[in-house]
Parts: sequence; C-alpha cells; structure tokens
Amino acid sequence: MFQTWMHMVLLAAESQQVIGLRMMRLSRGGRIADREARRMVEEKIAASLAASAKLMIGGSSDSVIADYRKLVRANNKRLTKRR
Repeated sequence: MFQTWMHMVLLAAESQQVIGLRMMRLSRGGRIADREARRMVEEKIAASLAASAKLMIGGSSDSVIADYRKLVRANNKRLTKRR
C-alpha cells in the first residue's frame, strides 16, 4: 500500500514539472505551441484508453501508475531536450 502511495506522489510531482514545461512551450505560441497542444490532447486520450483497457482485463493500479510515469518521464525528457 505504501509503495502505491509513493508512486502516486512521484507521478504527481513529475507531472507538475511536465505541466510547467508545457505551459512555457504553449506560451510561446505559433506552430510549436499548436503541435504541443495537439500532442498533449492525443496523449491524454491514448493514455486514458490504455489505462481503462488494462484495468478491464485485470491489471493493477500499480501497473497503470507505472505506465503513466513512463509517459511523463518521456515527456519531461523531450521537453527539456536542447534544440
């Protein structure tokens, strides 16, 4: 139980960092912001559908949290990459 809680706390903290990075990108406007906004919505829909499917076939909440953390870390890496 504690491990699940800890992973949820880490997901929340990591997500806040990505939200900040995305807000900076969106605030610039233009094509980059449009692309990021589209990507964000598409990712959220895909992640939600994947989580629902995993839970419907008997997956654990821990595995869903782990999947979300992977996606968040990938976004963090992409958004902090130097261009």
